[in-house]
Amino acid sequence: MRLEGSCHCQAVRFSLESAQPYPFMRCYCSICRKTAGAGGFAINLGGDYRTFEVQGREHLGVYQARMEDGSTSSGQRHFCTRCGSALWLYDPTWPDLVHPHASAIDTPLPVPPDHVHLMLGSKASWVEVAAGEGDRCFDDYPDESLAQWHERHGLGGA
Repeated sequence: MRLEGSCHCQAVRFSLESAQPYPFMRCYCSICRKTAGAGGFAINLGGDYRTFEVQGREHLGVYQARMEDGSTSSGQRHFCTRCGSALWLYDPTWPDLVHPHASAIDTPLPVPPDHVHLMLGSKASWVEVAAGEGDRCFDDYPDESLAQWHERHGLGGA
């Protein structure tokens, strides 16, 4: 599926192909919550980095989080320096992938049949997890990837 996205002020626009376009995975870690969260979580999609096109790169900033052990995350969180919109995560550890934030996508996204709530062990105390029937919850990372979730639901080439 071709995804088109942008920041709030439209200074940065991007597009990419995604075989994992269902916004099902809600991350409650402090990094996602503080850099991109609404409702106390952020939702990333999976995309093919080889198809990734960006306009307005001069308006991009990159944040690499400091981890609890003092190291720096290899994940590069891109945002618009004009309006502050969180846009995507790229990690050179997995060079074929890019993870746009669902909140930055302008293309209508398909509604997922269920959700995965991850990193609940570090969620903010004020956050109420709205887990529905069939949702899976994890204190840490889930036991399946974005691609595996799509495959399990028969949604793998959407």
